[in-house]
This record gives sequence, C-alpha cells and structure tokens, in this order.
Amino acid sequence: MKYIFFLITSFAFAQQTQFVDFKTVSGQLTLNAKEKTVSGNVEYDFVVLKQIDTIKIDAKNMEFSNVQINNKDVVFVNSGKQLQIVGNFQQGENHLTFEYTAKPKQALYFVDIEGKEVQIWTQGQGRYTSNWFPSFDDVNEKLIFNLGISYDAAYQVVSNGILKEKTQKGNLFHWQYEMKKPMSSYVLMLAIGKYDKKNLKAKSNIPLEYYLENKDVSRFEPTFRYSKRIFDFLEKEIGVKYPWEIYRQIPVRDFLYAGMENTTSTLFATRYVVDSIGFTDRNYTNVDAHELAHHWFGDLITAESSKQHWLQEGFATYYAALAERDIFGDDYFYSKLYDTAQQIKFASRTDSIPVLNPKASSLTFYEKGAWILFVLHESIGDKAFKKAIKSYLKKYAYQTVNTEDFFSEIKKVSNFDLDKFQKTWLESTVFDTPTANALLSKNKAIQVRLQVDKLKKTPFEEKKDFFLKTLNSDVYHTVKEAIVEQLENEKYEAKKELLLLAMKTNNVYIRQTVAETLTKIPEDFRKEYETLLNDQSYQTQETALYWLWRNFPDHRNEYLDQSKNWIGFNDYNLRTLWLSLVLSTPNYADNPDELVAELIGFSSTKYEATTRQNALEKLIAFKIINDQVLSNLVASTTHHMWQFSKFGRDTIRMLLKNSEMHASFERILPNLTPDEQFQLNRLLKE
Repeated sequence: MKYIFFLITSFAFAQQTQFVDFKTVSGQLTLNAKEKTVSGNVEYDFVVLKQIDTIKIDAKNMEFSNVQINNKDVVFVNSGKQLQIVGNFQQGENHLTFEYTAKPKQALYFVDIEGKEVQIWTQGQGRYTSNWFPSFDDVNEKLIFNLGISYDAAYQVVSNGILKEKTQKGNLFHWQYEMKKPMSSYVLMLAIGKYDKKNLKAKSNIPLEYYLENKDVSRFEPTFRYSKRIFDFLEKEIGVKYPWEIYRQIPVRDFLYAGMENTTSTLFATRYVVDSIGFTDRNYTNVDAHELAHHWFGDLITAESSKQHWLQEGFATYYAALAERDIFGDDYFYSKLYDTAQQIKFASRTDSIPVLNPKASSLTFYEKGAWILFVLHESIGDKAFKKAIKSYLKKYAYQTVNTEDFFSEIKKVSNFDLDKFQKTWLESTVFDTPTANALLSKNKAIQVRLQVDKLKKTPFEEKKDFFLKTLNSDVYHTVKEAIVEQLENEKYEAKKELLLLAMKTNNVYIRQTVAETLTKIPEDFRKEYETLLNDQSYQTQETALYWLWRNFPDHRNEYLDQSKNWIGFNDYNLRTLWLSLVLSTPNYADNPDELVAELIGFSSTKYEATTRQNALEKLIAFKIINDQVLSNLVASTTHHMWQFSKFGRDTIRMLLKNSEMHASFERILPNLTPDEQFQLNRLLKE
C-alpha cells in the first residue's frame, strides 16, 4: 500500500498466540448507512494450545450480547478496546459465538454521494480493522475469514474471497463470501457501491474482476490499461502462482491513500480513474502493480513486526518497478531508480533512522527497500535471486517473516556477503552512492543523466553545446527534462534556442517541464508557449493556461474562450481554474453570479475531497471568499481524510491572521454543525 500506517505488533497478543490458535471466523453483517453502524453475528473456531484463563479479541467501542462458547454462556468483559472472555480454558477445540454492534470512528467509512446514494468501504491497515469487526490487531494471528453482508439490492457488495452465494430477501441481497486460506485481520475488507463490473481471466485462469462506478464505464480501458498484463507478469516474475482464488480491483471515493492490498480485493483512490488524456499524468499502473505484489509480499507472507516492514513495502515497490519495466522499458525503470536514489541521498542528510527500525520513513521502507532488492538482485544474479524468492514464499506461506528468514534463503543460493550488505543497506542511513551509480550506469540514458547533473554549477556557456547535442539526440526524455530544469534560472536570450528545441521534441513530459519552469513568458515566446494549451495532458494545460493568463492580460479573453469547455481530471482541475480566471477577468463573464455559485459548489460536500480542496485553493487564492466559502472550508476540518482536514486547518490558521477574516469566522460559527463548531473554536482560540 502507498503512504500507510505501519504494522504494530501487540506484545499481549504475541503472548496469546502461544496459548490460543484461532482458526476460522464467520461474520454475518448488516450495515446501516443512515446511522453509520455495523452489526452482526460472529462465530469463531479456535484451539486452546495451553491452559489459559482469559481469551482476548480486539474490539473498539463495541457492544456485545449472547456471548457463548460451545453453546454455553460465558463470563466476558468489554473493556472498550477488547472483548475479554474469562474462564478456565483447557486444551482442545472450541466454538465461540456472539452478537455485536458498532458505530466505528475510523476504518469503516460511509461516503455520501449527493444525498442520493452511498459508498461504504473499509481501511484496516495497521491495527484498525478491530474498529468495525471484532478481530486481531496482531498480524501474527492469521485465520480464515468468511463474511456475509446484507445490503440494499441496488448495490454491489464485495468482501474477501469467492462469492459463494447471493440471495435476495425483500429489497436486500445477502452476499456470502468465503476464503480458503488464512490471513491477518488488517487485510479484511468490504466495499459497497453502485458499480459496473468487467470479468477477465489471467493466463493461469485466476478470475479477474474490475469495478468502476456506473458513470465511469467509458474510462475502463485507460484506468485498467495494463492490469491483466501486470497480473500475468508478476505471476511469471515471482515464480509462485497467485496464492488466492480471485483478484478484484475497486475504486472508492475519498480513499485515505493510493491503494490497499486487501486480500483478493484491492481498493484504490478514484483519482486514478482516468480517461486517455488523464493517463498521461495520473495513471494507475504503479499503484496497480504495487498492490498486486502485496498479495505475495504482505498477504501471503506478512512482516512479523513494524521493524520488518520493508519486507512488505520494499518488495511491493520493487516488483511494481519490475512490472513497469516490462511495460515501459529499461530507460523508464532506471530513471525511476535514479530519481529515488536522489531522494534517498537528500533525505539521508537529516534522516537518522535506518530500514530496520519501526520508525523509519515511508521513503526508507518503500524506496530504499526497493533499492536493497535491486542491489541484491544484481549482485547475486537473476537465477539465484528468483530461486531464493520462490523458496522464501513457499517456505513461509501464510505465516509471518523477518529479515533473517529472507536472508536465510539467499544464503542457500549464493555466497554473497549478507552481513556486510545488511550493515550497509539496512542498518546505516548513508546511501551507498558508488554502488548505486555503478549499477545505474549500465543504462546509457543514466550515463548521460549523470553528466547532465554534474553540470549544475557549470557556467551556462560552457555546457550549452552539450545541452544542444543532448536535446537533439534520441536519449530518454527524463534526461532532456533535467536539462530544461537546469535552464530555469538562466537568462532568456541565452536559453531561448534550447527552449525551442525542447518544445520541438513534441514529448509531452519535456514540454510540460518547459511549461512549469518558464513562468515569466517573453512576448517572442508567446506563440510557442500557447501550443502547450493543445497538449494531451491536463496537467500541462492547467499550468500553461494559468501562466499565459498571468503574463498576457491583452490575450486573456482568447485563452478563456479556448478553455471554456475544459473539465480535466475527475477533480475538475481545469474547470475550477477556468472559473477562477474568469471571475478575475473584468468584463468577461455575463453571468458572474452563476459562475461564483458553480465554483463554490465544487467546494461543497457534494464532491470528493480532492475536488473540494481544488476549488477551495482557487477561491482563496483569487480572493473569492464569502460566508459559504468559509463554511465549506470549516467543513473540511471534519473530513475523514487527514490530508484534507489538515489543509482545512492550515488554511483557516492562515486566514485568521487577518482581523476581518477572524470576525467572519466568528459570524458563521452559530450556523455550523457541532463537529464543525468544535474544530473552528479550537482554531479561534489558538
């Protein structure tokens, strides 16, 4: 999963697993979208390994009734965090049943869609599933989950495993899902929404299901462009057949992260639902491959603790890179490795936490973890590496692992000095640049890129001819982008020839770099820069439209005419920019009140958080602010997406520095919801 909370092992549960082994669980659930509650009947089968007096199940803020073991009432304690069953438990098999209700504060989300329908989805990464289903925060407790969910017949319902049965009861459908293999609780999931579904089959005959909202069916091809290819590639590359019975991918609104590898059913953010133009800048390919790779590295074998987290994120990141290499080629693969190496090196100046540490950064777990595997792969050779991976996965299937387990398999196929390797790559924060550059330099594009980067402090005239030669070559586009970036602070007349050459490459990414770095556009470059408005990239169009509007007031009307029907990504980036520019252009609009209402509407709860933030940023930047805008801004502070709520709080803090804005916020306070009042009051008192 991208940008996540880390796995945390509970000491108490690590102890419990020595005494009790939970085998299977079945939950029959009902969800109430209006009340935002979940309730159900749960049955656990477990084996007592050693005599114990208390059995614990994680359960946050739940109510329980009819708690029985082997059909007999038992004494239990509800601590608010756990269901604790008290007794004198002897060795042997047992059957636990109970009923529960919960109104989760997190991990189960009800997303309203214009007051007409709802999406419901879960996010359990870390230790959060126990907010909506009584389960286990300890990843070392693996068991077979089977969920049945009753819900409105107009909706699709998805959970882990194979759909065994779908029955109708009045206006409800009951969906019964079944797993055959054990997994950790954090990858338990459910998703409910109005979706269309497309069915394919992998080369290995694994069923593949791809979901999109009804309104997005035309975006199926660009959204899932390489999905089946990635699946077939990873099965072959990893050398171990996909370990589950089915694979699904489902986009959900206002998802907390890019994607989540729930066993058999990946959820991902709707920002990756794109048309063919949106694919240029915001495609799902990497997230797709990353989450699928986790179905081996994370779901099949699971890091035993947060200290070992790189065994999931590093592996998923590396195998995603290999999948992209298969699709986009070697130059793409090496360029991404080069970029992440630069990020890791820069971060290592201040980052003192190595890979084998539960507090390591996402960059360390993901990107440095991937680099560790790349270096290891290159060092011991493809045949040995693949043999070790295959043995590692088969030996520890459906279990938890640590770095020593992985390295023990490497030792069986190679005499590579793993002790030195571990000290260099896993226990040190210093990035091994000489080794990295030696490996990267196998790629000709990187050889040139290294030359370009060495010239950053060289006087322009001394490097101009080399830049001209490189821009005229067929070297990979990222090298040419690096040249354009170096030109940013050079005088226009000196760099004009190079900019024109960059534009004439007709590569969308090189041209986009020109758009982003040439923010003061000379008149004699205007016509050339205007061609960027026609590029097949919503990101380029947004950048170009804004800077043209800023630089050439006399041409604003023609730019606005040209872009009046633009929409952009599914966060309406081009439409919200256009509205902002129109409302800041005197005498252009005949209906300014309608346009203000439209732009403010995009900031309301009718839309996803990304759209709302897009609109709010533009409303505030262009000083289009009224009480409704401020109310919508305050509403953002109560949103479940921490990124959006943080944006809201930070923006309010900034506005409160103005005394008039302070008074405006106090004026709207009585009309807000209690949650919004609480958040705004806290900010007003800071």
